[in-house]
Amino acid sequence: MTKRIQTYRDLLDEKERLQALLAVQKETLRQDLREIKEELTPLRSAVAFAGKLITKDRTNTILNAGADTLINLVIKKVLLARAGWFTKFVVPLFVKNYSSHFISEKKDAIVKKLFSWIGKKNANGREKTPHDHH
Repeated sequence: MTKRIQTYRDLLDEKERLQALLAVQKETLRQDLREIKEELTPLRSAVAFAGKLITKDRTNTILNAGADTLINLVIKKVLLARAGWFTKFVVPLFVKNYSSHFISEKKDAIVKKLFSWIGKKNANGREKTPHDHH
C-alpha cells in the first residue's frame, strides 16, 4: 500500500490497483507453470519409457506371445548365451515389456504386414505369380 486510504475514492483506487496487480501475478504464475512443464518434458519422457520397460501391455496377446517367443530365442539363446542368469532374466523381461507397448502402438501396421506376407503364398507354399489365377 502506497498511501493511506482516507476517502471512498481512495478505497476504489486501491481496489483497482490490487486487482491489476493480482492479474499480473496470475499471468506470471501461468507463465512459470508453462516453463516448468516445458523443463519437465524430458523427465516425463524418461518416466514414460521406464514405465514401458517395467510394465507389460496385455491387449494383444497373440502378437505378444509371438514376440515373446522370438525375444527368448534371439536374446536369451543367441545374444546373451554367455551372460549370467540375472542378465538372462532381466534383459529379455525388459525387452518383452517394451515390445508389448510397441506392438500395441503399431498393431495395425504389424497385422497388415503379417497378412501381406501370408497373402503372397499360394497353397503350395510358393509365391503367387500373375499366372496363378485359374
